[in-house]
Amino acid sequence: MQKKIDTASSSQHTPMMQQYLKIKAEHPDQLVFYRMGDFYELFFEDAKKASQLLDISLTARGKSAGEPIPMAGIPYHSADGYIAKIVRAGESVAICEQVGDPATSKGPVERKVMRIVTPGTLSDEALLDERRDSLLIAVNTDLQRYGIAIVDISTGRFSLLEVAGEEALHGELERIKPAEILFNDGHNLAQPLQSYKGLRPQAPWNFELETAERLLCQQFQTKDLTGFGCDHLPVALGAAGCLLQYAKETQRTALPHIRRLLLEQRDESVILDAATRKNLEIDINLAGGRENTLAAVIDKTATPMGSRMLRRWLNRPLRCRNTLQSRQAALQWLISDYRFEQLSPALKQIGDIERVLARVALRSARPRDLERLKSAFQVLPELQDYLAATQPALLKTLAQTAGTFPDLCDLLNRAVIENPPVVIRDGGVIATGYDAELDELRGLSENAGDYLVQLETRERERTGIPTLKVGYNRVHGYFIEIGKAQKAEVPADYIRRQTLKNAERYITPELKEFEDKALSAKSRALTREKALYESLVETLAEQLAQLQDSAAALAELDVLCNLAERADSLDYVAPTLADEPQIQIAGGRHPVVEDVLDDPFVANDLKLSPERQMLIITGPNMGGKSTYMRQAALITLLAHIGSYVPAQSATIGLVDRIFTRMGSSDDLAGGRSTFMVEMTETANILHNATEQSLVLMDEVGRGTSTFDGLSLAWSAAEYLANEVKAMTLFATHYFELTVLPELCQGVFNVHLTAMEHQDHIVFMHEVQEGPASQSYGLQVAQLAGVPANVISRARQKLIQLEEDTGQTEQRRQPPPVQDDLFVAPRPHPALVQLQTLEPDNLTPREALDLIYSLKKAAERS
Repeated sequence: MQKKIDTASSSQHTPMMQQYLKIKAEHPDQLVFYRMGDFYELFFEDAKKASQLLDISLTARGKSAGEPIPMAGIPYHSADGYIAKIVRAGESVAICEQVGDPATSKGPVERKVMRIVTPGTLSDEALLDERRDSLLIAVNTDLQRYGIAIVDISTGRFSLLEVAGEEALHGELERIKPAEILFNDGHNLAQPLQSYKGLRPQAPWNFELETAERLLCQQFQTKDLTGFGCDHLPVALGAAGCLLQYAKETQRTALPHIRRLLLEQRDESVILDAATRKNLEIDINLAGGRENTLAAVIDKTATPMGSRMLRRWLNRPLRCRNTLQSRQAALQWLISDYRFEQLSPALKQIGDIERVLARVALRSARPRDLERLKSAFQVLPELQDYLAATQPALLKTLAQTAGTFPDLCDLLNRAVIENPPVVIRDGGVIATGYDAELDELRGLSENAGDYLVQLETRERERTGIPTLKVGYNRVHGYFIEIGKAQKAEVPADYIRRQTLKNAERYITPELKEFEDKALSAKSRALTREKALYESLVETLAEQLAQLQDSAAALAELDVLCNLAERADSLDYVAPTLADEPQIQIAGGRHPVVEDVLDDPFVANDLKLSPERQMLIITGPNMGGKSTYMRQAALITLLAHIGSYVPAQSATIGLVDRIFTRMGSSDDLAGGRSTFMVEMTETANILHNATEQSLVLMDEVGRGTSTFDGLSLAWSAAEYLANEVKAMTLFATHYFELTVLPELCQGVFNVHLTAMEHQDHIVFMHEVQEGPASQSYGLQVAQLAGVPANVISRARQKLIQLEEDTGQTEQRRQPPPVQDDLFVAPRPHPALVQLQTLEPDNLTPREALDLIYSLKKAAERS
């Protein structure tokens, strides 16, 4: 919060600064953009902050109350770029405009805050990321139950849900990725929300249920909220009321594009917690960027609104079999005969009409927004022709909902010129021929000279005075000038306007009427044009509901065409959706890794079922364990949005949740070590996984001592196998866990293969049955560039540790198998050690130790 400006001695300030300070006192937490002519000015602390954020000059405007006034300013016509920069920094802006007439104002022109721009309430195109939702949310709580309301001002989508527990809250926030969070300051919400940006505490009374229900019923013009199916969610409704009130306060206008309240049921979707979303890199990679994510590979949509919808699908996969099968049927039809190729060019002309319609609703639409709507309306009949023969029910419904708008198309064709200017401010938007009055005013303004020449010719002929002149000056306006010698020939309808030494100047009723029109024609033309433009926007707003439904249908059609194109281009197949829990994948591939690899991706099979519910995965570091596990999750996720999947074939049983415990990270802000984070994630899985869940566990227990870690990994795997019975991929370097299949039903060993050649390792990335023989840790370290003498010393220590703990090489090997005659025998460890030895780097003591270790190695063999 900014330092409060002292207004106690307001009488010491100039009238203008008194006006500013009064407005600033009403908006202490926003930077006030105070309109002065062609600039927005900022004063005092606002000016200092803006100077730093925007890298603009900090100046001073005279003195007020005896002190210099810090001031910074930006041109109003280029304000969008500056506002975007401020909002990205997490600040909010109050836009204060001149609403009074400078010509009639006594004292400062009346000013008023017309809009408040905050990170979560953006609607202007220049301030938004076109392929990401810009979401404002409110969070309310009661007895560990959290109510979340979500609104997108830029589209009008409004939804709510309730969840139980902090883990579920964090999972939803990771899915939503809000730009701004309102929270109930009367409850202890600051602590669980501390790691998120854009926090805005709100007074507890803003979350009162009775007030919320009244506001929501007024917004939707309903008697109650029963029709939305959410009247049993008082905590979430309180959040929705606070959210709606805040949105209205910032926009300073009605919000007609918010037409319905959607209830999100968690049991309708595959639940992904915060850790899972992060590990799977759905649309944000581990570094916080957008490259090399699932969305980056899958999203080739034609429209920004389609891109945003696809990301919502990926972040909220569904469990509704009918919905998924209807999407698959649509994809099959679009792929057949490459029909998606016929639809894509038309869809590209649609543009982002979803956000355009929101600006229409907010009465902030610009001329080029209407141009985009016109282009969309023109292409809709073409889309309908393409979809006329469609068979899948989903595509028929989408085609019907998208519709056509011939009347609006004709209106915009007649009213708006091609390639209109960016803003209506200077006119030039309405086409010639659309409005007779506007054409006349433009004609008067643009063709005044021609009219005067014609008038002069007519009056000379009528009066017979060849020296008659028609002229204009800024003081007296238009006139007819006649020399005094011809005074007697002046017609009776001439009215004397001015007497000169040798001439008289006259005005006629016709010239007076022309003068009245011509002198104000330009401003009147602009006024008329603005009125016509506002009328166009109002006409569009009258059909807002149908237009929004059309936009949503077109966005979904875009997503389906995109998924069809991806399936065809990337060789994806339609998965079979099974009733019972199972994941059967033949030739599965990781969609992101496959996309970035230059070499062919090594596909692998996966079989999980009630009889084969857990795989213990062993193999070398960098061998592909993590890729194999993540591809299973991503294939499962894609199947649950109705998409085709990267595999030769796939049968997927509907899962309720996907869990991951992968990688290592700490939570310094929350006071949690790497191991604490690991154990917290493990605990969440063990408590919440079910037989219908997919669980990925990677290197559990590696963050603590060997025996502690091994014990934890063993017990966690055992609990998942015996108690939870979830479909589990359990990767580990604890070879002791490979005996679990002998002790637990439904547990099997698989491993990633590698080959060693002349002390170098080659990763095969192929999954085979059974446990791995060794981890190849020293070879991987050598690949990473660890110094040779360090590797040599590590080999010595490894031999010593194996001897001291009784873990001989013989005990580490799998059961003997018949030798392959075509594979070269593996060199003796002693020979390998000698080949990598650097004698000049050994001390006498190290050389002696080496001799003893080589002797013992020879005795063991």
